[in-house]
Amino acid sequence: MTRRIAVTGSASGIGKALVEVLRAQGDTVIGVDREAADIQADLSTEDGRARVVAELGAGPLDGVVACAGVSAPDPISVSVNHFGVVRLLEGLRPVLAAAPNPRAAVVGSIAGTQPVDQAVVDACLRDDEPAALELARAAVANGAGYRLYPSSKSALAQWLRRAAVTEEWAGAGIPLNAVAPGVVLSPMVAPLIADEAMKEVMDRAVPMPLNGYARPVVIATALTWLISTGNTHMTGQVIYVDGGADATLRGPGVF
Repeated sequence: MTRRIAVTGSASGIGKALVEVLRAQGDTVIGVDREAADIQADLSTEDGRARVVAELGAGPLDGVVACAGVSAPDPISVSVNHFGVVRLLEGLRPVLAAAPNPRAAVVGSIAGTQPVDQAVVDACLRDDEPAALELARAAVANGAGYRLYPSSKSALAQWLRRAAVTEEWAGAGIPLNAVAPGVVLSPMVAPLIADEAMKEVMDRAVPMPLNGYARPVVIATALTWLISTGNTHMTGQVIYVDGGADATLRGPGVF
C-alpha cells in the first residue's frame, strides 16, 4: 500500500536523501522547504507553519518527518529547530491520528547533549516562543550565540520524550522518535569542514570512531525504519546515529 509522507527540509541534506529513499520504495512524498519543494514555506514563521499545516491537514497523511534545521548561532535556530518542528507536528497530529499506521520522526543532533543556554531551553519547554527568542537575542549579544543550536536540539529532544508517551501521541497509536546524527556531510556543515581550524574543533567536539562523517543517506535510512509500519513499539527514543560520538563523549554510564 502506498503511503503519503511529508518531509520538511526536503531540498537538501538529510531531507533530500530521505525523499529519495522513500520515493524509491514507492511512497508518495510531499517535500516542504523554503524553495524547490512541493510546499514552499518558511518554518521559522507562524505564517509558514500555518500554511504547511493547512495544506497537509486536509489529508490523508501517513507520516511526517521534520528534517528542516538551521545551525547558525542566531535566534533563527530556535525558531526553526524547536518551534518550527513542534508547531508542525502538533498541527498535523489530528490528520496523522486518522491514518491506519501513522508515524512521526524528527532530526535531532548530538549537539543536544552539549552545554546549553538553560533559560532558552526552559522557555522552549514552556512553549513560549517570544520569551525564547528574546533570551536567544540576549545570548547573541553576550557572545553566547553558539549555545543556541545545542539548546534548540536539547529542547526538541526533551519535548519529544515528554510528548511521545501522552494520550495524544502514544494513545493515538503514533510512534514519535528522533534520530540524532553526529557530523553529516550536508550543505549545512560544508563550510565548517572546509575550514581546517573549525574542522579540528568539530572533530574534538564530535569524535566519530566508527567510519567518520556520515553521508545524509545514512541518517535517512534510520529515519525510514522509524516511520515504517514495522515500528510498532519504539517511541520517545532519541537514536544516536553518530559514529560512536555519544558513547565516546558521555561514556558507559549513560544508557
